[in-house]
Amino acid sequence: MNNMRNPLFLHIPLAEKILFVKHLSIMVKSGTTLLDGIELLRKQVRSSSFKYILTSVIQDVKNGQFLSDGLRKFHHVFGELFINVVKIGEESGSLSENLTHLAEELKKKQQLRAKIRSAFIYPVIVLIATFGVVGMLIFFVLPKIIPIFTSMRITLPWTTQLVVTTSQFLIQNGVAVFFGCIVLIVIWILLLRIRSVRFLAHRVILILPFVGQISKMANTAEFTRTLGLLLKSGMKIVEATTITAASVSNLVFQKALREAAETVRRGESFHTYLALHDHVFYPTVARMIEVGDATGTLEPNLFYLADFYESEVDELTKNLSTVIEPVLLLVMGGLVGFIAISIITPIYEITQSLSK
Repeated sequence: MNNMRNPLFLHIPLAEKILFVKHLSIMVKSGTTLLDGIELLRKQVRSSSFKYILTSVIQDVKNGQFLSDGLRKFHHVFGELFINVVKIGEESGSLSENLTHLAEELKKKQQLRAKIRSAFIYPVIVLIATFGVVGMLIFFVLPKIIPIFTSMRITLPWTTQLVVTTSQFLIQNGVAVFFGCIVLIVIWILLLRIRSVRFLAHRVILILPFVGQISKMANTAEFTRTLGLLLKSGMKIVEATTITAASVSNLVFQKALREAAETVRRGESFHTYLALHDHVFYPTVARMIEVGDATGTLEPNLFYLADFYESEVDELTKNLSTVIEPVLLLVMGGLVGFIAISIITPIYEITQSLSK
């Protein structure tokens, strides 16, 4: 273990976590001891980070500790949901079942992330292509044409003057502009490390058109599925809501769920709090949770809500390309067309004057 990486830099892909949980569940269910199962899986994993973690966990289990205690040392890798589902399974004797449920929910979480990520691939490609074409015109085409305009000493249209001025500025200060952009990106990343700034950024995301709708639905699906899984595992509502708050990615949802947990701790109803904060939670969520509380079907209702909002995210992400594609193409065509016309117009005027 001394030759392995420092735990501060450990990272395990979600896909590897899913395989580990799924395989460990099968082994425990088939009668394999927990220690033997983990040792066997350590030999199979490819990630050096995971090998480091499992080596540490195996040593803890050999020393008589729970698996969840060993995983908790790597809280930044696994998160509250993962560790607590394992812990509840160990305490209740249903580790195999809990691991199976955890694998299923992690798989659905992975699929949801993949859908959202894939929805933004096309817009990013179009933007990169746009910057590439514009950059080629500014740095390679215009420098060869500008001297012609200068030597002719003609009055250029304002569009051409704008393009020429921009081109000259970027050519002369291109390196400074490039590093300036890098500095701004680094400053933004550092600012996002400040919780209050990140909270504000997450709030802004939620109110953005279309993107905010996707974010709200994705976080709703994540919190309802996580809460449903924890309740199904045998956890009480207050503790489950607190852990769920730490599991969701959006800080606005985190704050609201922590407040909801405190509300329930004081003896008030969970659904009432959600209904009063409809800027974060959909009214449908509050209503379905209220019905679940009244009829004893809270867990199935939470899983239904998760499936519903995941399907809504799926539909929105499918429509995202349809909505954004014409806008991006219009912007790209307009920008490239503006530069092209700015170049062609004075050339046309020059040829016209020479033909007279």
